Amino acid sequence: MESILSAIASFLWGAPVLILIGAVGVMFAIRTKFFQFRHFGHIMKNTAGQMFRKGGGSSGNEGTLTPLQAVSSALAGCVGTANIAGVATAMVIGGPGAVFWMWVIALLGMLTKCVEVTLGQYYRIKGEDGVYYGGPMYYIERGMGKKWKPLAIIFSITIILGGLGTAAFAQPYTMSTAIHTTFGIPTWVVTVAAALICGVVLIGGVKSVGSFCEKITPTMCIIYTIGAFGVIIFNFQNIPWAISSIFKYAFAPMPAIGGLAGSTMMLALRQGAARGTFSNEAGCGSSPITHATAITDHPFKEGLYGCFEVFVDTIVVCSLTSLSILVAGPEIYQSGLQAESLTIAAFSTVYKGFGGIMVTIPLALFAFSTMVGWEINYESAFFYIFPKGKNSNGFKLFIRLLWLVPGFLALGHTPQFIWTIVDIVSGFWCIPNCIALLALSGVFMKIYRDYNDKYIYKTKPVSEPLEMPE
Repeated sequence: MESILSAIASFLWGAPVLILIGAVGVMFAIRTKFFQFRHFGHIMKNTAGQMFRKGGGSSGNEGTLTPLQAVSSALAGCVGTANIAGVATAMVIGGPGAVFWMWVIALLGMLTKCVEVTLGQYYRIKGEDGVYYGGPMYYIERGMGKKWKPLAIIFSITIILGGLGTAAFAQPYTMSTAIHTTFGIPTWVVTVAAALICGVVLIGGVKSVGSFCEKITPTMCIIYTIGAFGVIIFNFQNIPWAISSIFKYAFAPMPAIGGLAGSTMMLALRQGAARGTFSNEAGCGSSPITHATAITDHPFKEGLYGCFEVFVDTIVVCSLTSLSILVAGPEIYQSGLQAESLTIAAFSTVYKGFGGIMVTIPLALFAFSTMVGWEINYESAFFYIFPKGKNSNGFKLFIRLLWLVPGFLALGHTPQFIWTIVDIVSGFWCIPNCIALLALSGVFMKIYRDYNDKYIYKTKPVSEPLEMPE
């Protein structure tokens, strides 16, 4: 069974998904003349520099969540176990070269995510319950036309199954195994506790999730970042070897050494692309669902947060994990340890007995916040297919209880099995979304030029309204 699943994952993350994601990233980078690089300072100023201000610079505009709540919920959905356990797994299977391809995917993905978040805002609708709904299913139907609604439904199904197979499945698994390894608490106890607490948060709906993530996401990123920097600085003498290994094995096969089986360039590319995409969600179409609820005065302004998220998630957090593992020394990297155990071993070179705690606590927070934050995407996809469900408390209760089940199904499986499932479900949702991004490139460029004219070149007044879809 596992060999069949592995073959499916390898096929998806071979030509189909890699070509689509690569085509989208390259096309928009060329059409915007690499906006994510030319205006990086503008991106940071209008995201990190704005989101902690009262109203996030967008007070008085319509939406459900503040910019900080929206970006925290979206970051909570993508900054998770993939940044700690997933990166370690990618390096064990694909070698250090997987990190290089993770960077490539992220640098292109910054703009890809900007595009999908912008379109999610542009085509969003306001439900009868007062909550804003958006994402690929809405920009497929409203942007590409009613005849494309079957594709929108297919995407919604992939989000439902993908959410159940990633955030609701892999996150509780990694959290429970890490806590069991460090503190000896049985995995089933941790899974039950996570399900109970998650259920309480979800009862409050979208605003409750946003408020929870606003409090926990920035804190967990800071804790983990400081810990990882400590490992890198303490082992600074190994930084040249670590960097050279990343670039060397991105293009050359890595031999089998120590506890590693060896890898090829294609394996490094596939692992880096799959793990990077699952981590930052660029091209997946999940984050636009959350961002469609945000309060903002221009769709592209919200799209800037997409760039910011990919940068933080992959260029910062994933890079810190990979460098921590490599600078800890070949004896750690080649030890045969996998997933979060490898990251814990790297941290233990500096923090000794506290290494497990330094990784486990942020990992548990990462995993739990992803489990909570991602439920917005899953729930929105259900409401797209079954719109009357928005007004049914019984239906809402059912889908929220269903969200808590996969964590129990993951108990007892191996890390390889868990991450193979993740690769499969996270590969499917990219396909309909990337098709839509290519089809709606003209619409995005219109919004992009309008933003440039108003906020960068200032040739048009900000008060001039952007033509919105009917």
